Order: sequence, then C-alpha cells, then structure tokens
Amino acid sequence: MSRILVSPLSWGLGHATRDIPIIRELLEHGHRVSIAGSGRAMELLKQEFPHCDFFELEDYPPPYTATRYFLAKFIAYIPLILHAIRLEHESTRRLLAEHPCDLIISDNRFGVHAPGVPSFFISHQLRFYVPDYLRPGGYISARFNSSCHRNFRRVIVPDNPPEKGSLSGLLSENRFPATQERLYYAGILSSVDPVAAAEDIDYLISISGPEPQRSKLEELVLQQAAKLPGRKVILLGLPAETRRFQLDERTEVRNHATREEMAALMSRAKFIITRSGYTTMMELAELGKRRALLIPTPGQTEQEYLSLYYQQQGWFYSQSQYRLDLVRDIQATSDYRGFPAVTPSRENARRLYRELFAPHLD
Repeated sequence: MSRILVSPLSWGLGHATRDIPIIRELLEHGHRVSIAGSGRAMELLKQEFPHCDFFELEDYPPPYTATRYFLAKFIAYIPLILHAIRLEHESTRRLLAEHPCDLIISDNRFGVHAPGVPSFFISHQLRFYVPDYLRPGGYISARFNSSCHRNFRRVIVPDNPPEKGSLSGLLSENRFPATQERLYYAGILSSVDPVAAAEDIDYLISISGPEPQRSKLEELVLQQAAKLPGRKVILLGLPAETRRFQLDERTEVRNHATREEMAALMSRAKFIITRSGYTTMMELAELGKRRALLIPTPGQTEQEYLSLYYQQQGWFYSQSQYRLDLVRDIQATSDYRGFPAVTPSRENARRLYRELFAPHLD
C-alpha cells in the first residue's frame, strides 16, 4: 500500500471538489491518502473522506476584494504570494519528514513538491487571463507558471485538449517548453455523478466562492428568489454549517450539500443559477445540464473570461452580479444550448490513475 499526499488550494471549493474523483480512485486501489490544506476546502474533504489523514497547510493570502478590482489587488499581492510559496515548500518538507509519502498531487499549490518524490500538478489555468491593455501580464503569468511547472513530473489539465472542445479555452494554453513537455489533458474531473430522477426542482441556485463576494451574491439572491415561480432550492456554500430553512413555502435554503446531495439536486433541477467557476462548469458538463445562468465573481478574470467564452460559443448566458435581475436574465438564456457531450469523469480518473500514477506506485 502506497501513501499519497493530495493538497488542494482553498480559494473557494473548486480545487477540492475536482480532486474528489482522484481521491476516490486512489482509495479504490487500496492506497492511503493524506490531505493537506486549510479552510472550507478541508472541511468539505473531511466530510467526504473521514478516514483519510488530514494536515493543516496554510493557504496563500487570498487577494479577493469587496469590489471588482481583483486584478489590481492580485498584482499588489504578488510579493506576498511568492513568500507564501516559499513557506509552503518549507512546510511541505517538514510534513514529509514526519509523514513520508510515495507520490504528491498538488492542485494549484506551487510549493507542494519534494525532490525524489513523484510530484504532479493539477491546474486548468496555465496562464492568467488579463484585459488587452494588460496583455504583457498574461505573458508574464504564463512564464511564471511554466517556471514553477519544472518542479513537477506532469501538469494535469482537467479538460479536453484544445483540438477536442476545450471547456477552459485560452486558460489551459501555455506554449513555454517546460509546460508543453509536461502537459497531460485528463478530460473533465467532476465529483458529481448523474442521478436518475425526475426534474422536480424548477430552480437550483448555488452560491459559492470566496468572501466577501459570496455573501454579496447571497444577499442579492435572497432578495430576488421570491419573484421566481415554482420550487427553488438555494445552496449557500457554507460546508462548516448544516443549517437549512424555508425562505417561503416554495423556497428551501441550505447552507451546504454533500457531493451526493449536490448530484441529486443538480440532476433534479430544470434550471441552474451558479458562479462560472471552472469546477462548477465541469459539473454542468458531467450532468449534461443545458439550461443555466452564470454569474461570474466580480473581478475574477478567470470566471469573467469563461462567461464571455461560453456566451460566444452559444453555450451559456451570463450576467454581471452588479446588474443581476433573475427574472429578466433567465428569460435571456433561452437561445443557449449548453456544453457538447464529454467523456465521464470516472472514466477520466481511471485513465489518469492508470497512465500517470500507477507506474510510480506499488
């Protein structure tokens, strides 16, 4: 039995949820999995895998703001993030000295690797998307990412290759040699499985992402939800709490749903309202859901780019949080067709294990 360290970034829940099918596959093959992380991501994974070992590993300082000026703050935070990466690598070395492992899987944590231990990096964002007037920043970010990729055996992209219908678009392209020679397109990796159920929920509204924007969207949704007809379920994205209540006789509010509950709720939903985070987009693709409204987190260039990209492809309609009108915006989604069909995540996780991880494990 081999011991594997999995470490997701905790800026939101997306990194943790896309690691779930990988952890499941590792456990099914009898390996011992240790999980290093912090915050809400750790809370979620503790609920999903209570028998795994857990270690606290501090995150990078999150550059999120209450305004749309995420990019400016992110640039200002770069020295802090670089320092945090160095501290993260030192913490990883101390952790491995006490708890050796045979393989490392780092989800967007640049400092989680070790000499002599096969280390793999997971990311769909091999470059940062920036506005045209900051185009040199995109080049610099791609070069920075590529320099960090040198510390890993392979760079695993949870997406199709560009020529086969990429869901992440330009984000998963990086032409620097150090990245190109390590790229492995795994296909989507989603933690939800389709559930055979009648579509008896008219609207499922999923509120997620980092604070303070998560709370701001919650406030808007709770104000407007009563205007929507039919049965509604609102998920607040708070995995540390289990409270649920009725907003009105047709609207149920839950702080959190497990992965199994989320799969069932999404399968039952006729229409989904959600952030445009990439992990959530993989869930829509996995379940074949074609009716949705996307609300990108203000200032997060990744989500803003994906929303624009999907709208240009005719897949999904999106609306700014600052101009959100649920009744009006839902009407505007009628001409969009959803994602094309994709290979299921379980099949992708099995192939990923067989081709990349198994050769390094007993």
